Amino acid sequence: MLPAQEQEGSLSLIPKPASVRLKKETVKLNSTAALYVDQRLPIDTAYWEAVLKEAGIGFRWVSDPQKAIISFRLNSGTLSSKDESYTLEVRNRGQWPELRAQANGGNGLLYALQTLRQLVQKRGADEVLFPACVISDKPAFPWRAFMLDESRNFHGKEMVKRLLDEMARLKLNTFHWHLVDDPAWRIEIKKYPLLTRIASRGNFEHMVHFQSAESRLDSLFLEPPAQFYFQKDIREIVAYAHARGIVVIPEIEVPGHASASIFAYPWLGASSKLTGKPVHGDLYDVTDPKVEQFLHDVLNEVMALFPDRIVHIGGDEADYRRWEASKPVNDFMKAHSIPTYSDLQVWAINRMSQYIASKGYRMIGWNEITGDNIREEAHVKAGQSERLAKGTLVQFWDGKVALVNKAIAQGYDVVNSDRHYTYLDYPYETTSLEKAYSFNPVPQEIAKADQQKILGIGAQMWGEFIPTSERLYYQTFPRIAALAEAGWMAQDAKRSYEDFRKRLIPLERIWMDKGYITRQKGKY
Repeated sequence: MLPAQEQEGSLSLIPKPASVRLKKETVKLNSTAALYVDQRLPIDTAYWEAVLKEAGIGFRWVSDPQKAIISFRLNSGTLSSKDESYTLEVRNRGQWPELRAQANGGNGLLYALQTLRQLVQKRGADEVLFPACVISDKPAFPWRAFMLDESRNFHGKEMVKRLLDEMARLKLNTFHWHLVDDPAWRIEIKKYPLLTRIASRGNFEHMVHFQSAESRLDSLFLEPPAQFYFQKDIREIVAYAHARGIVVIPEIEVPGHASASIFAYPWLGASSKLTGKPVHGDLYDVTDPKVEQFLHDVLNEVMALFPDRIVHIGGDEADYRRWEASKPVNDFMKAHSIPTYSDLQVWAINRMSQYIASKGYRMIGWNEITGDNIREEAHVKAGQSERLAKGTLVQFWDGKVALVNKAIAQGYDVVNSDRHYTYLDYPYETTSLEKAYSFNPVPQEIAKADQQKILGIGAQMWGEFIPTSERLYYQTFPRIAALAEAGWMAQDAKRSYEDFRKRLIPLERIWMDKGYITRQKGKY
């Protein structure tokens, strides 16, 4: 039994905490509260100050925890980077208020900060009220990601920072940055300057125009302005994300979605190198050592910019007809006893995986990297001989759940990004807020013993039809909150969409004030 003055309760918090004990009293902060943050935790003080200011909490920094009204402390022992749990207690201690957060790692304290900002109930001219409570909380899944595709339409550094701020608010911990694809290449690679001088000029609208009007390929890449991130911009954004407890994972596509880079360097493409000019939709000629060296060179610069030890290799929607039409590719396959193009892809992906692993990084890719024919297309033969390298992460986006079970049975960890629930570019008529909220990262068909192999969830914002900031906001908010909660709450927790909608109201107000929720109100 809980003490008489305490009761289980629900607060307007998203994501919903694992445990909340409410006390029948209110805690009031007057004027400026003394704030202490454990000095073992390196923090971005400007970020903490901005969060507390937005919440209306006046404070002053102190270096002595005994003098603090608000304290964020690490538990004794080894600082854990993987433990994201935290406790937060808000109480009156005699005549003084006390707000105390404790955690084993930095992310736990950052999540306590996010919870604290949501607990504010009333703001007066010189006082802030909180419900007295004890919150014990931790995420159900270690991988809670939001993906932004900037190849199709470029949004820029300030937009990325705004999205990272909202990810932090929702306790999402992984920013998946889709920087290259057919329309454009968005990251500076100093060894290959044409990737940004030329290949960064495309966008999805120009690509569609090229395909429909059969105009010259150079109009696709040379008419729009160059739009890309310098390496210094990447470093700035990665540091910005880290200050908010978010790791950043870049996606560099192999072997398909490579039209932009092949336009800059036609010798990379299986068909382009034969015709002497770029061919849209071409694949890298992964059998050519010069192409493999190009990919290694690119990865070297990419890994130097992204220190979070994971690289996304893409691997989806490769048009095998480009390899099929290449005599050198087919000669190579015959000489090396590679029976299908799916096997050739796995063979190439494994070589990438080995190289990435040699640098101390881990590889992740969309679930075509397993060699399966995930859409059961008649013209695609599934792999027969090659087995995906051990340790590779598989990101499930399409196909039957049997493919998830198959990947788990073969020893792979899986990130569940089932497009029917997690693709934020889909219209609300297809994926409503309620449908997004209903997403369970662990499908019912997964055996209990295998459930730990599901690392978590990815929410995808593909950019084909997202040319403006307004459209990006429209598609993202508030569905990102539903998916954040799906990645946070334990599988055995009682989930209620009606309760979620009630708790969403304060967030909706914040996002309306910021201009993130406008025309979509009433449509989700």
